[in-house]
Amino acid sequence: MDNPQVEVQPLNRDKVRNFIKVMIYLAIITALEFLIAFTVPHDYKWLRIVVFVVMTIVKAYYIVAEFMHLGHEKKSLKMSIVLPMLFVVFLVFILIFQGSAIYNVLY
Repeated sequence: MDNPQVEVQPLNRDKVRNFIKVMIYLAIITALEFLIAFTVPHDYKWLRIVVFVVMTIVKAYYIVAEFMHLGHEKKSLKMSIVLPMLFVVFLVFILIFQGSAIYNVLY
């Protein structure tokens, strides 16, 4: 059996810098989430939830764009993934709203 040769390519410093930059962004966002979770009073529950959802979407964007290599794709491919996700988020919002309305009517 032939012994395949492994080709070592030179280090691409721009890719490494970008990777480290994204890791730092994710670490900062996570630190902010912890700071908000432990410092914001429970009275501002809805504000905390909105902030957490927004921060989670930002983190998901960076993870998908850099670590799943979607950030460098064509716009049509990005939209084919993002638009259905927006419809699902909208569906969840509608289901929660309608569920709470039905709950209020019944109880």
